[in-house]
Amino acid sequence: MAFPLKQLKWLYQEFGLASLHATGRDAYIIILSRCTRMLAYGTNSLILALFFSALDFSDEYIGLFMTLTLLGDVLLSISLTLVADRVGRRRVLFGGSLLMVFSGAVFALFENFWILLFAAVVGVISATGGDFGPFRAIEESTLSHLTTPKTRADVLAWYITTASIGSAIGTELSGRIIDTLQSREGWTIVDAYHAVFWVYSAMGILNMVLALCLSDKCDAVGNSVEETKRGEEEEILLDEMDERNHEDEDEDSIPPTPVANPAPQAENKKSRFAQISKETRAVMYKLWFLLIVDSLADGMVGYSLTVYYMDQKFHLAKSTLGDITSVSYILSSISTIFAAPLARHLGLINTMVFTHLPSSAAVLCFPFPSSVFFTVALFFLRTGLNNMDQAPRSAFIAAVVKPEERTAVLGITSMLRTLAATAGPFVTGLLAGNDKFWIAFVAAGSLRICYDLGLWGMFINMRLHVHEDEDAIESEASGRRTEGDEEELRDVNSMDEGAK
Repeated sequence: MAFPLKQLKWLYQEFGLASLHATGRDAYIIILSRCTRMLAYGTNSLILALFFSALDFSDEYIGLFMTLTLLGDVLLSISLTLVADRVGRRRVLFGGSLLMVFSGAVFALFENFWILLFAAVVGVISATGGDFGPFRAIEESTLSHLTTPKTRADVLAWYITTASIGSAIGTELSGRIIDTLQSREGWTIVDAYHAVFWVYSAMGILNMVLALCLSDKCDAVGNSVEETKRGEEEEILLDEMDERNHEDEDEDSIPPTPVANPAPQAENKKSRFAQISKETRAVMYKLWFLLIVDSLADGMVGYSLTVYYMDQKFHLAKSTLGDITSVSYILSSISTIFAAPLARHLGLINTMVFTHLPSSAAVLCFPFPSSVFFTVALFFLRTGLNNMDQAPRSAFIAAVVKPEERTAVLGITSMLRTLAATAGPFVTGLLAGNDKFWIAFVAAGSLRICYDLGLWGMFINMRLHVHEDEDAIESEASGRRTEGDEEELRDVNSMDEGAK
């Protein structure tokens, strides 16, 4: 029995389950919330373009809708993430989930293009199947806050993995619901599409409940208050010790050593306004440029548009499209499990590039096969490897920016990626209307390859965790780890007894 137990323990450590368990209950809730949200997005990714096509909207209108929806996601994302640390991350997540409920209900009840566009722009609707809203940046910042450099990549990998599982369930569920309802007497294809959007609203309600279950540790504001209170208590202790030392006439008495530097108090207060330092901007400018290129490519050939292209080319049943998309997400979730072990052995940048490059090549070659089999095989290759770079990328950003800047930086990163993706669907819609849909895949694949090569060239020798090396003691002395606090207080008590 010793051998299998040893192997199970190795798997438990190697695939990040130990890191996930060590992070605690909040990590499980955040991961479950992302999974259910991506389930809702998965239902959309299969039917959104088909829904508008069934309403007799032109391809140009479909592309315009997706572009403006992504633009709305940009404005919502940047406005919420920049204030999330100040007003509370849990409140922002709750508010975003409420907007999901609103958007899903509107899509389930209305068919007017402009009403649907309004609901998509001011609410939260996934036009491409991707997580471009305000949620991801806040959740990744929270997970980075709850983890250490050693456990972060593992936890983020499971965060991505379960998201792919949610997307797989959503697309499969969507296809089955549509085929089942359409076969009933009195149900049209449009009625079936409307019913699926109620699933979207239901997942929004579930996300609201999960946001309420998160603890105070997830809020940067709450942590700052706790640290400030703890600092004030320590200052009072030191003042009392100082007074006793002045009254003591013994010149050999040991002077008190400061336990906490009050300077970080100002820094914590400053971080509430999401200030970003010059050092961080110098690194992120290069990364942001590359991510803009990659996101523009993703926007041109998002999953909704890819499914729409296969439907136009091969005229497959909706359940078959759901099966294909669901399997692709399952492959993505399986491959993402290996992202964290690869990152430990190959490094963050190498893992990002070596897994993303084959996916980019699959996008480039996607329109060329004339058979369903080879087209679907390229789609599986694309989606199976597409998400393996996400957890290392988030861990890389967390490793090169200051801890107090992560929410703002991740929010701006999400905003720029979404903004870059807004132009993609409109361009693809124009090409589709002119029977040149295939050009979008060739252009997108080429842009993605440029992103991969640029990422490797610019960041392969980047030094990581510079800021965390400086702030490690302060970080470990926070509310998440009380060991250091107890040791410091023991030192203060011993000094107090010495003074007496």
